[in-house]
Amino acid sequence: MGFPAEKWHGIEDFPRYRRHRYLGKFYPNYKLLNLSVLMISLDHLLSLITLLASLGSGLMAGLFFVFSCSIMKALAELRSGVGITAMQAINRAILNPVFVLVFWGTPVFCVLVMISTFLHWQGPSSIYLIAGGAFYLVGGLLTTLIIHVPMNNALATVIPSDPGAASHWESYVNRWTSWNHLRTVMTLLAMALFIAALY
Repeated sequence: MGFPAEKWHGIEDFPRYRRHRYLGKFYPNYKLLNLSVLMISLDHLLSLITLLASLGSGLMAGLFFVFSCSIMKALAELRSGVGITAMQAINRAILNPVFVLVFWGTPVFCVLVMISTFLHWQGPSSIYLIAGGAFYLVGGLLTTLIIHVPMNNALATVIPSDPGAASHWESYVNRWTSWNHLRTVMTLLAMALFIAALY
């Protein structure tokens, strides 16, 4: 059933909220159509946010993976003074705009994904999204803030030539790397869950 032509006269001058109400009176399916369009738009938005969360998780997982597989092993083979100096330099250099954007942007997308999922539950894929967000927030963000950042701050105060520097460095490498293995696995799982939800 088409919309009566005479009812269109002057409708373009209506405010948007009055236009929707006016059209709903004469076209019963109009509100349903608008709701369908809104739901499709929300689905597209959720997919985009999920994609960004997946990309961010993948980037961080790759960074953590490189530290676990090569950087920390290489630093552990150096003399303690050299290793400490190198790690201190790495910890300073990594605080750049690109890293900060990815590091803080990814958990924001994860939170948005989780909120959107709770508001628009879609079965098994929603479980993947919630789990992916939780894995990243716990493994990628909280582990970094609670474990690695305090360790890095403590290392920044160590003078490589001090007598106790060698024992501090050995303890630092072992603990830092062990926790880094964990956040590597958890951020990889987060990425995999986000990808699974998209498909």
